[in-house]
Amino acid sequence: MKLTLHHVSFSSENVSRLDTFYRDVLQLDAVTQDIPKQEKNKGYAGQLAFRTDGAVQTHIAQKDLTVGFKTGHAVNPVERGHIAYRTDDIEAFKAHLDAQDIPYSDWGHTAAAEWHQVFFYDPDGNVIEVHQAKDR
Repeated sequence: MKLTLHHVSFSSENVSRLDTFYRDVLQLDAVTQDIPKQEKNKGYAGQLAFRTDGAVQTHIAQKDLTVGFKTGHAVNPVERGHIAYRTDDIEAFKAHLDAQDIPYSDWGHTAAAEWHQVFFYDPDGNVIEVHQAKDR
């Protein structure tokens, strides 16, 4: 089970404005591949934008304080943003969280068709995502 930093996600009331900032000020390119298909009919239909420095992605999501209620999950990843890691074995990582007594929300493919996602909190309440991409 290996983890690699995949993306940092920011939540915004104005996705277009924040996307323009990351494009113009930080000169990040648009992400053209490895973007999950948004499952808009499963509880989150917010606007999204994706930028990259070529190694790590920056995701910008429309803030939605009710997405946890709509999807039936305890952790809301678009309330205030999160940091995300990719794993090569999501089941082993979930077993690791269980062994560490870390509660998590298993989103499965609720938000992204190609990614199996779990979300949990660090000791200071920051949201962390770990996901595994489907083999293509």
